[in-house]
Amino acid sequence: MKISIKNTEGLKRAREIIQKLASLLSLIIMAVILSALSPYFLTVDNIFNIGLQMAVIAIMAIGEMMVIISAGIDLSVGSVLALSGVTSTLMLVNGMGIFLSVLVGVLTGTLCGFINGVLISFGRIPPFIATLGMMGIARGLALIITGGIPIFGLPDSFSFLGGGRILNVIPFPVVIVVILALIGHFILAYTRFGRYTYAVGNNVEAARLSGVNIKRYLTMIYTFGGILCGFAGVILASRLSTGQPTAGTGWELDVIAACVIGGASFSGGEGNVGGAMLGAMIMGVLRNGCNLLNISNFWQQVFIGSIIIFAVFIDQYRKHKMGEG
Repeated sequence: MKISIKNTEGLKRAREIIQKLASLLSLIIMAVILSALSPYFLTVDNIFNIGLQMAVIAIMAIGEMMVIISAGIDLSVGSVLALSGVTSTLMLVNGMGIFLSVLVGVLTGTLCGFINGVLISFGRIPPFIATLGMMGIARGLALIITGGIPIFGLPDSFSFLGGGRILNVIPFPVVIVVILALIGHFILAYTRFGRYTYAVGNNVEAARLSGVNIKRYLTMIYTFGGILCGFAGVILASRLSTGQPTAGTGWELDVIAACVIGGASFSGGEGNVGGAMLGAMIMGVLRNGCNLLNISNFWQQVFIGSIIIFAVFIDQYRKHKMGEG
């Protein structure tokens, strides 16, 4: 009996490693193909350009990964990003300093995430419905605040946050992504909050019977995701040098795809920040490659949707085979 259990655990671990290696192999294959199809892909400028483009998605993917690990989902990330960017830039053009304006933007995202968490944990509203509602509310507020018109006239110093480069080489947003990814990894791997996130996703009833305050930790998980969306919104506004009320439209698809490609399971209890970063890189390379090859944005949406379906299919097939084993 002991041997059987050990064999099962060993087989599960081997399959998880294979899944991670498959994502990395997919990234390498994509890079090789795009290098052959476009002479501009494998250049230093383009590589850093990919890093700059994927930074916002990667930041949101860290929070989304934690949500999915807890067996939830957040569809409001793109709209919260837009609302956070709009509130931050609105403060800037009204004379508030950069630090306070950034803080207001991040707090806006934090509040949206907190409301999501409260609705889901205390209101017992399914995550899909609660965050779908927040998606509409946040987008509507962003449009109301701006009248549907982008906010211009931001100070030049604000642009460094989203477009500056360290030593005139490394994009500053990439450095931010690395720092946030390390923080996210530490939280998931070495803190009680991280352990409880996995516990809730694996079996919420077992976690409750073990003494985990489910409502508190679900609220914390969604609030943390909101913080990262707020920060991502500020970085995007800085990069664009405008507050765009329509920013992030449809980006929830990219963020969820990055997490699923990176090994997250909608059943909960699986995934890590490293996987989210790998998934974000794959999404960044895919978008960049399509742009270099002049592939329509409409077809890009088709590709991304197909990738999500394929990734979930593989995940369900793997679980089915493990169950048979």
